[in-house]
Amino acid sequence: MKILVQKFGGTSVSTADRREMVVQKILKAKGEGFSTIVVVSAMGRKGQPYATDTLLSLISDEYKRENTLGVDLLMSCGEIISTVVMSEELCKNGLKAVPLTGGQAGIITDDNYNNASVLRVDSEKLLNIVKQGKIPVVAGFQGISENGFITTLGRGGSDVTASLLGAALKSEEIHIYTDVDGIMTADPRIVSDASLIKKISYNEVFQFADQGAKVIHPRAVEIAMKSNVKLVIKNTLNDCEGTIITSGAIRNTENIITGITSMDKRVQVTVELDKNKCNENYNTILDELAKNLISIDLINVFPKQKIFTIDGKDINIFKDIMDKLELNYYCVEECSKIAVIGSRMRGLPGVMAKILRTLTKANVEVLQTADSHTTIWCLVESKNSEKAINALHNEFKLGC
Repeated sequence: MKILVQKFGGTSVSTADRREMVVQKILKAKGEGFSTIVVVSAMGRKGQPYATDTLLSLISDEYKRENTLGVDLLMSCGEIISTVVMSEELCKNGLKAVPLTGGQAGIITDDNYNNASVLRVDSEKLLNIVKQGKIPVVAGFQGISENGFITTLGRGGSDVTASLLGAALKSEEIHIYTDVDGIMTADPRIVSDASLIKKISYNEVFQFADQGAKVIHPRAVEIAMKSNVKLVIKNTLNDCEGTIITSGAIRNTENIITGITSMDKRVQVTVELDKNKCNENYNTILDELAKNLISIDLINVFPKQKIFTIDGKDINIFKDIMDKLELNYYCVEECSKIAVIGSRMRGLPGVMAKILRTLTKANVEVLQTADSHTTIWCLVESKNSEKAINALHNEFKLGC
């Protein structure tokens, strides 16, 4: 039995016309000999009646803070509605379908409401449905706690659901359907000649997802990678082959760079020893930030200064902490972290130099850098972000 998991995002199931396209994708998979498991998101986006954000607008912020169990129950409704609506569409086309909540599909979690961790996947019920020749249509983004309460897996969790089921059932592939052709060399809204990446490795796409690209959830990539299940990103609206994600993707290109992505709303912080000589808190800054759940990255620690970045949403809490510690510091707000990603750059000298040379030529000041085996990061002011991305995309010849 060849199992294929097909996940369809909110825009893919938002209208009757698009749901018919979804049915055709499922019929095609059935025609190719696959036993399919379908995962669906809530229909549409904010403003549309069954979208998750629309449902959340029905309750107050105070209630959201005080009753996370209730919030999860509300947020689960959008996906559950999608399963029933999509099941009817399949039935109209002669296919027997069974709508299921995440919990009914066997996804068992802890009780960390709004962002639950998966403890295990009990796949026996799903397998029995598939063996009967029926199609399970599973609500994405959710599971059930061991105490029997509905939980959600965090934003983008429908991708996670697809990977969890694909891994548990040892599926041939996991197809993530969305409204774009696949993973691009850069955001096409920023770079007009961004091109489709046809094949990419798990490690590379994990960097894309983790560094701001929103095509697939990083946890979904991680789960598929651990189980070595092939992921494919496809477009519901056309027959584009999409992007194939495997452990060792080989591309027919000489480019050492796979693509470029970015994260906005970063804040660069500099704390100098000379301005805090008599303050013992200087040596415990990072510990204090960790205690207050402020994530930091691009960390450079020198004998006489510490430089790091934080998310802009944490700036007010950060300032309060620094005031309590009586530490002097200065910030550069409205920064963007640009990530240049490519497994072929591993061990290849001169890539960082080329990046810096390109940005200097484009009159973009680089505030900070960092690198790993597959990624080089450059921090720039947000006003220069688009210019920097286009310059790098052109220099490394990533266009169509």
